[in-house]
Amino acid sequence: MASKIPPLLEPYLALPPEASLILLTSVLGASTNWLVLRLLHSALASPGDEDTKVVFVSFMRDLAFWKDGAKRLGLDLEKLAAKKRFKFVDGLSGLFVPEMQKAVVGKVGEKILSNPALEHVSGDIFGSIRDLKADGGKILLVVDQLDLLLAAGGENIGAVSVGEMLMGLQEEVHSTVTTLSADFPLVSVQQTPLEKDHAAFLLSMAHQADFTMALRLLDSGTARDVSGVIRITVGDQLREDDRDIQRRMEERELLYFVGGDGGVRVFERGQ
Repeated sequence: MASKIPPLLEPYLALPPEASLILLTSVLGASTNWLVLRLLHSALASPGDEDTKVVFVSFMRDLAFWKDGAKRLGLDLEKLAAKKRFKFVDGLSGLFVPEMQKAVVGKVGEKILSNPALEHVSGDIFGSIRDLKADGGKILLVVDQLDLLLAAGGENIGAVSVGEMLMGLQEEVHSTVTTLSADFPLVSVQQTPLEKDHAAFLLSMAHQADFTMALRLLDSGTARDVSGVIRITVGDQLREDDRDIQRRMEERELLYFVGGDGGVRVFERGQ
């Protein structure tokens, strides 16, 4: 049975403070997928808390991928969509496929993006947010791999415009979580326009984030019982605004292990 919320991560995966931005970063071999799934579980699994709803935008993976992962945690995204607590925005299947760039109808609780122009992307996401807001409640916006839109969008989509779009979306929701790639080749050399845009966008998000959970591989290489490292850093604004949150969200570095069944164990060094 896959583990649900590792105890050491519970303070960080709870519903974030109002107007906050949470950044999750990954590198090749240390994906944030398992972390996003547990964040969804934390927000949606409590049957007594109907106040929290999730609009989940993914530019890297389709709904089938997330449904399968959520099912392992006992989370039925279809039922949650039917209850108007979950909405999935698919930024992968039709966004850059010419023959699909027309009105595309998804399943219940799903919106398939079909036009890569930022005004259309933001408009469709706004529409999904409004659908869930109509009945009240707190909306958590989760945006997975927004940097893919930046990379694939061509010359008309830059770091500033994508950042402005995200800021506009933040104003419509309770809080926002976004995942970005932080691989060394993307942020170190910065010779190509893509590298420069990616580095600028990642740096901007890191400065704005109330806290960051950065995943990486072990510095010493691979290990049979450790998949990687989580480095948690808390932003200056969160420190200043809420002392209680600061006490619960201390900066720390933890190890994690993802098992073959999708279960996850998070522990401190030496445990």
